[in-house]
Amino acid sequence: MPATAPASLLAFGAHPDDIEFGCGGIIARETSAGRPAHLVVCSRGEAGTNGTPAQRTREAKRAAQLLGATVEFLRLDGDAQLEIRAAHALRLAALIRRVRPACVLAPTLEQNQHPDHWRLGVLVRDATRLARYGGLKPLLRLKPHAIGQLFFYAVSPDAEPRDATPVLIDLSPPETVAAWTAAMAAHASQLRTRDYVGFQLTRARVCGQRAGLAHAQPLWPNDPLVFDSLAPLDRAARRY
Repeated sequence: MPATAPASLLAFGAHPDDIEFGCGGIIARETSAGRPAHLVVCSRGEAGTNGTPAQRTREAKRAAQLLGATVEFLRLDGDAQLEIRAAHALRLAALIRRVRPACVLAPTLEQNQHPDHWRLGVLVRDATRLARYGGLKPLLRLKPHAIGQLFFYAVSPDAEPRDATPVLIDLSPPETVAAWTAAMAAHASQLRTRDYVGFQLTRARVCGQRAGLAHAQPLWPNDPLVFDSLAPLDRAARRY
């Protein structure tokens, strides 16, 4: 990859709609800026009340296209049956070594949400570490890779960490919100009983109001952010 090429983004979701609802606006904002984004969905939504696995797979593929991202499906234990296993973390680490992203997004570790969500967050967190270890025998076929940063996203308000300050991503460009809205709407099977699109847009508007923005989505860093100077840090939610 040329030195001037944008660093790639890798996002994990437990179900076919998690990424779109939880951080889809961020994906749209990044791809519009030229950053390659790859989505990994770890079930076909087979335990869901609405939609068949085949339908939900088609919806996820269409949503990824609308976000300007690529997508693949990785079967672990199945929808609503995900377990935290070393073998799963190794599979995710191998995928990270293959894709070689600079930044990884995963669901938060808060347990008051769908159990697949926080368990996948734990597995991804572990996998980002395992991907670095050069002597790990199951991964020797792939070159070790260290990501730049792991961020967690929240699919619902209950999944938002209460003891951490989020990083707010500005979704102000109208084309960003339009692409995100279309990607969420692509999951038509999940909109039969609840207006998830309106719900997530309302969350983004409320989050944006904290910083004087039209829309924003929060992320929570797994590790402290590091900057070369204070220059990039002259913008905050509150202006004193």
